[in-house]
Amino acid sequence: MHTTSSQRPRLLVTRAIFPDVVERLRQHFDVMDNPEDALLSRDQMREHLQGCDAVLTTPSEIIDAEMLASCSRLRMCSNMAVGYNNLDLPALTAIGVLATNTPNVLTETTADFGFALLLATARRVTEAERWLRDGHWTKWRYDTLLGCDVHGSTLGILGMGRIGQAIARRGAHGFGMKVIYHNRSQLDAVTEQECRARYVSREALLRESDHLVLVLPYSAANHHAIGMEELRQMKPTASLINIARGGIVDDAALAQALRDGTIAAAGLDVYDGEPQVHPDLLTLDNVVLTPHIASASEATRRAMANLAADNLIAFFTRGEALTPLNPEVLPR
Repeated sequence: MHTTSSQRPRLLVTRAIFPDVVERLRQHFDVMDNPEDALLSRDQMREHLQGCDAVLTTPSEIIDAEMLASCSRLRMCSNMAVGYNNLDLPALTAIGVLATNTPNVLTETTADFGFALLLATARRVTEAERWLRDGHWTKWRYDTLLGCDVHGSTLGILGMGRIGQAIARRGAHGFGMKVIYHNRSQLDAVTEQECRARYVSREALLRESDHLVLVLPYSAANHHAIGMEELRQMKPTASLINIARGGIVDDAALAQALRDGTIAAAGLDVYDGEPQVHPDLLTLDNVVLTPHIASASEATRRAMANLAADNLIAFFTRGEALTPLNPEVLPR
């Protein structure tokens, strides 16, 4: 860990981020950063947070009530992600610690990747590349690596926030797909028309989707929201795409469903217990696996890092925040 020393607020940057963003933060904070990108244990996190006024986290770090109990000076946690299930928001709010995230800046990039994962899964792209590299392509055959069409098919979306809407627009306008969705609440009529999307029950979504994309936030209530019972309601020709959060899908049940032909294929960018991947998934050809890179374009990751920094600077210089998760703790 690298440290600067001054009388300014003390900031812990838990993981490696763009060096120029760290240098910008050094103009306002006494920064302890982690350019080696070492994964910090709970004990190391607790030790490094001692005496810190703020922390810039990634989804890798858990900030919960137990951690907060030994961080009496902490005033802000800036999370470099749109999701924040790594933060115990009620515990932060209870002791007056501001939490922020980085929404909006990654919507279109994540939707691009979600659709890329859908296409790769439906058309067996990664399986085909492995097959070719292994030297199996010796002639053309009518039935070589037959996949499923995307154009004109039914796109189902579970979770219709900004990213879900962006995926819906790509499917409806770009591929002529019939778009159905389920969400905690139905979208307004204007947004539905823009997305060419129709609200359906959760059961109808599972039953009717040719390609089901998961974009709902993680919560305890959503843990294993897609398990064997839900997979058995899907078409045997359907594909499941998860760009939401690990833990929403029961990966063991999904591996079994893929092996048994309960559904045809899956594309996963997030995993239950990542960076570990359920070993059964690694044995299957009908699943596309990527390492949590849906937002991984340079422009987007820079925008995320800069928004996390902007939130920190705004709070400690003006008592404000651009994207607060618990604005009730801001000074009035």
